[in-house]
Amino acid sequence: MISTDLARELRASGLIWRPRSGDRFQLDEPEFEADVYTVSDMTVEARSYPTGDLLAFNGTTEWALDSVALEDALWLPSEAQLREMLRGTFRSLRRLPDIHEVEIEVDAAPHRFRHPQPADAYAQAVLFLLRRAA
Repeated sequence: MISTDLARELRASGLIWRPRSGDRFQLDEPEFEADVYTVSDMTVEARSYPTGDLLAFNGTTEWALDSVALEDALWLPSEAQLREMLRGTFRSLRRLPDIHEVEIEVDAAPHRFRHPQPADAYAQAVLFLLRRAA
């Protein structure tokens, strides 16, 4: 799972979340930072209304929450989702001593991103692409 800080950077850089079953997220409030939720038709359901999108808690997950606005949730994309976002730029994931390296290629130039966690290395690569597109 990617770090909260990288998830915030991805969102600030324009990454759009369209919730689907299996997605993980946190409520974007300091007191909820340790809690990670999963979108599921049974427990946390994504609902769209004319007034906005909500994540509805269906009673069994968190008794104190009925729903939260999508903009109050912080998506924690999975390693597979991040790799998918790299599309044709992705070249490799390497395990180096104590670190993972993701390599992408943009305009025939390699770019490498290193982090102890592979998901964070992928997130750094996605962040690079988002910033480049802005």
